[in-house]
Amino acid sequence: MQGLETGQSERARLGVAPSFDESQTLERAAAGDLAAFNQLVLLYQNLAYSVAYRTLLDEAAAADVVQESFLKVYRAFSTFQGGSFKSWLTRIVANSCYDWLRARKRHPTANLDDLIENDEYAPYFEDGSGDPQAQVEQAELRDLLERALAALPADQRLAITLCDVHGYSYEEIAEIADIPIGTVKSRINRARSRVRAFLLRFPELLPATFRPY
Repeated sequence: MQGLETGQSERARLGVAPSFDESQTLERAAAGDLAAFNQLVLLYQNLAYSVAYRTLLDEAAAADVVQESFLKVYRAFSTFQGGSFKSWLTRIVANSCYDWLRARKRHPTANLDDLIENDEYAPYFEDGSGDPQAQVEQAELRDLLERALAALPADQRLAITLCDVHGYSYEEIAEIADIPIGTVKSRINRARSRVRAFLLRFPELLPATFRPY
């Protein structure tokens, strides 16, 4: 029920009608209905940007990749064979990110000090209790997690973003990234280990409840 309520809340925030039926919208978009396609863009643009930004660590590049990805989706609707549109879209975004990275492979990875946090798309670890101290601690943790993600290789960053930020299953990630499930598990385990090691380098900055004892 919580997932359903969250989805309804997100659709309302984006201005998508409560009666929104994704399967019907997909059919209309595939038939060339631009209004239907725009509904899908509204619904999934934040997801697409989140994946692109965390993979590329470049706001302008992520925005370009998202725009390019939705154009690819629009042009390739005839090849969509059903199933999860969300996973299909995410795979296109991931592939577009890898294309961008290959084109920029001679450039160094962005320095952690240059990482610009984008509040609109950053993951939020919110406390519904309204406790100001808890919210401050969660903001500190969020900042450290963003920095830890930035230190990962792109393939590990994509895998852990899909799994731990957006809740994709290993099977879905394997399909999106076009890799074996064993590789997915390996990348996520390595990413989590590196994130954990990164966080423990700054115990004084971690919220008290997350500090090692």
